[in-house]
Amino acid sequence: MTFSEYRPFRTPQIRRMMLGCTAVAWTVWMGSAAIAELPKTQTTHYSITIDATAIVSQSWWYVPGVTPSIWSSDPETSDAYRTTEPRVLQLKSGRYKFISFTFDFPFDVTPEGTVEYAPALNQCVEGRGTPTLIVRCKRTYPHGGKPEYSLAP
Repeated sequence: MTFSEYRPFRTPQIRRMMLGCTAVAWTVWMGSAAIAELPKTQTTHYSITIDATAIVSQSWWYVPGVTPSIWSSDPETSDAYRTTEPRVLQLKSGRYKFISFTFDFPFDVTPEGTVEYAPALNQCVEGRGTPTLIVRCKRTYPHGGKPEYSLAP
């Protein structure tokens, strides 16, 4: 059998195979296009006010990963936030840490957009259940005691 005699017998099978592969490829492509068009989960950022104006004398503070660090350079020329004015941060729900030169503690932003923190901080921190975290102490002592929270963020 020569090639010209063989060709008519194979042509329908090749066409069916090509059509099948095309259908599979088209289905995969359309499926991936549909997945790409799914709406992305919207991450809600909440306006959380951090008010450390009660700290005397003036100092600097930061929230790691959110605000400029106080440890990176000279505080006088740094962009780090000062305790002289409240600041509004856009935070997702999750765990954060307030850090100053002498006092740091973890706090949470709830899915409702309010702040939560350990009860042991009540003498120095206010605003539980609200969107405002008020820091009143420059140091944890003389309040002292064993913290009811983990020191890791």
